[in-house]
Amino acid sequence: MTALRANSVALSEVTTIGVGGVPAELIVAKTYAELIESVSQVWATGEDWFVLGGGSNVVVSDQIENLHVVKIETTGIDRLGQGHLRVQAGENWDHFVEHCVEHGLGGVESLSGIPGSVGAAPVQNIGAYGQEIADVLVRVEFLDYATGELQILEKEQLELAYRDSVLKRSKVGVITWVEFQLLSDLPAGSRELMRRRRQEVLELRASKGMVLNESDRDTHSCGSFFTNPIVSASFARTLPLDAPAWPMDDDAERVKLSAAWLIEQSGVKKGLQLGDSRAGISTKHALAITNRGGASSKEIAELARFIQERVAATFGINLIPEPSFVGF
Repeated sequence: MTALRANSVALSEVTTIGVGGVPAELIVAKTYAELIESVSQVWATGEDWFVLGGGSNVVVSDQIENLHVVKIETTGIDRLGQGHLRVQAGENWDHFVEHCVEHGLGGVESLSGIPGSVGAAPVQNIGAYGQEIADVLVRVEFLDYATGELQILEKEQLELAYRDSVLKRSKVGVITWVEFQLLSDLPAGSRELMRRRRQEVLELRASKGMVLNESDRDTHSCGSFFTNPIVSASFARTLPLDAPAWPMDDDAERVKLSAAWLIEQSGVKKGLQLGDSRAGISTKHALAITNRGGASSKEIAELARFIQERVAATFGINLIPEPSFVGF
C-alpha cells in the first residue's frame, strides 16, 4: 500500500502552534511498511527532508517549498508480557497514557496531557511531575539515516538526560516503534489512584493552557517553549533568594532553575505581544509562546529571541528552546 501524498497542505494546519508553509510534498504514512518505504524513498532523493509526528514540538518556517515531509500516523499498542508494551511511533502520546491507566499499568500517569506522538517522546526524554520516559523505556527500533538500516537501540544507547538524548544531539533517523516496561500487578485500588492522578494532571495542565483547545488561542503553542536551565550550585547562589532551584539527582553540584520564573523576573509578563505581532506569551503561563491568530513563524521566532535576550541581560543565562526549528 502506497502512503498518501497530500499536495498544497501547509504545515500550519498540522502543528499545534499553527505556523509553517507548504512543503514540496507531504507524505502521510499510516502503516509501519509505509513509514519505512516513504522515509527511505525521500532519503534516496538527497533532498531536504523532515519527519513530523504530532506536530507539537516544532516551529516550521513559512518558506519550506523545497522540504519533503513524512508525517507519521502509524498506530497500535501491542502487549508483549506483564506490563511490557510495544507502541507504534505515530500513536498519540496521551492516548497511550490513557490506555495504560485504564489497564492498570503504572509509570506514565503523571505524563498525561502532553501533546505529540509516542515516537517523538524518547527524543526529548519527555517528563513532568516526577516522571519521565527514561523511567519506563526499554528500547526503540530506529531507521538510521547514515546507513539506511533498521537498528534496535536499548535505553542505555539513547543516552537519555534532562530533555535530551543522543537522537536529539547527533544520531539522525526515525523511530518506528517504542517498547515500555510499565508497573503491573499493583495493589488493589491503584488503578483508581492512577485515574485520579491523571485527572489532576490534566486539570493542572489545562489551567496553564498546556492542553490544546481549538477554541482557545491561548493554548495554540508548543507547550513549554524553553527548557529549565541547569547551572552550577555556586551560580544559583548568586540569584535572588526566592529563585526556585532544584538539585539534580545525579549531580549535587548542579541545580535546575525555573525558566518561567526567570522570564517573568526579567520583565516579560504573561500576555505580552511585541507591537502588532500576532505571537504572544500565554496569559496563563509565561513559558508558552502562543499563536494569537495568523502569526507567522518569523513572529514566533522574534518573540522567542526577545525573551532570550531579556533573560540573558537580567541573569546572564541563555534559555534553550525546547521545540525544533525547521527551515530557518
